[in-house]
Amino acid sequence: MTRTPIKNGTVVSPTGRHEVDVLIEGEKILALLERGKSESLNITADKVVDATGKYVVPGGIDVHTHMELPFGGTAAVDTFETGTIAAAWGGVTTIVDMALQRYGENVHEGLAEWHRKAGGNCAVDYAFHQIIGGVDEQSLKDMTYLVDHEGVTSFKLFMAYPGVFYSDDGQILRAMQTASENGSTIMMHAENGIAIDVLVQQHIARGETDPKYHSYSRPSLFEGEATNRAIVLSKVAGNVPLYIVHMSASEALNALAEARHEGLNVFGETCPQYLYMTLEDHLARPGFEGAKFVCSPPIRSKHDTHDHHGDLWKGLRMNELAVVSTDHCPFCYKDQKELGLGNFSKIPNGMGGVEHRMELIYQGVVLGELTLERWVETCCTTPARMFGMYPQKGVIAPGSDADILVWDPNKKTKIGINDKHHMNMDHSSWEGTVIDGKVDTVLSRGMIVIENDKYLGRKGHGKFIKRGLCQYLN
Repeated sequence: MTRTPIKNGTVVSPTGRHEVDVLIEGEKILALLERGKSESLNITADKVVDATGKYVVPGGIDVHTHMELPFGGTAAVDTFETGTIAAAWGGVTTIVDMALQRYGENVHEGLAEWHRKAGGNCAVDYAFHQIIGGVDEQSLKDMTYLVDHEGVTSFKLFMAYPGVFYSDDGQILRAMQTASENGSTIMMHAENGIAIDVLVQQHIARGETDPKYHSYSRPSLFEGEATNRAIVLSKVAGNVPLYIVHMSASEALNALAEARHEGLNVFGETCPQYLYMTLEDHLARPGFEGAKFVCSPPIRSKHDTHDHHGDLWKGLRMNELAVVSTDHCPFCYKDQKELGLGNFSKIPNGMGGVEHRMELIYQGVVLGELTLERWVETCCTTPARMFGMYPQKGVIAPGSDADILVWDPNKKTKIGINDKHHMNMDHSSWEGTVIDGKVDTVLSRGMIVIENDKYLGRKGHGKFIKRGLCQYLN
């Protein structure tokens, strides 16, 4: 069995920094050793990773991706192979993707289709959430079956996208009641989709069709209202674990913070685009270029009554927001985003980011928004605990999977289509962004997949992870 020590680095966990070496045997972490102890113990090594001057952190876990997702007459361009290779380049060693069931479709068939897409194709480990786009008697029964037998313990519902994924309040309540019985977590896309559709049609009728109107038609008040409504329904259902995905707005964060103060099992996630991007600088770019940044919820205005960026960073510091993920759903500009020329509502919603989350949130550490420990907590450890993968994932400890990122804080990374870019898109959402740090070495279950700016992994290395229930309840 292969033995690999990672020597001379600083191991970072949510609780601190430790000058220890990490000994890996096969796919697992065997021990944490005092500096130099491996020599005195005469431990033989097949390969040594020298982490002098570098941070050694758990591999990143992105719990919100959409590989190969059909949307708006097209599909996300990253396959499970290309998307997980890009993830590895970004220090991410586990993704949790969204298996799909739309209205009128079968839950089991939707999950089986995602297994067909991913099986034998992934460069890093993967798990699934299940989208429930049609809540009925059968899908409610299927939820419990997936929890009991399939290792799928979280279900995503939508208050947006009427006619595609949308569930009304009654359906949401029934799904939450089922989750309360089987212990699963409800994930919620919280926007008032019915009201949004009215504004969309009004903008188009006035000839306001540019990409920036995507944001104007989805005001932050609608995200706040829907978040509050979801929280009320979860409370009525018995304090069911509720995870609000991709939060972008101060109003939504305030509703969530109030619920958490009350002791409810309500948790929040945000994404890098909501921490850095603005309507004015991105969606409102000349011509049609703003389409590259169309996602839902939308990127917010820097002239809004709320400081959304500042509030979201504060939420991350104060654990009002528990997790940073990406909502990775990449579309090419040509032929895909261009479907919305002359009508912003036809632009496929989504951006690519699975490769850059660890980098972009580390930059928040550099900027003083977060501590190094909180970077690890929100990007690695809490995602594992939130979705039933801890301590197999999310921690550097004996017995855990040897999923490790060696991060070099002394080098820089330039993101761009001709710089660092491995996602299957024809543009980079983060073109020209410079990060004051760099992915140095990445190990997935003990196998080096990134080293010396080279991908060393292989298709099919990634395994499906059956997950337990949420380990992060109040």
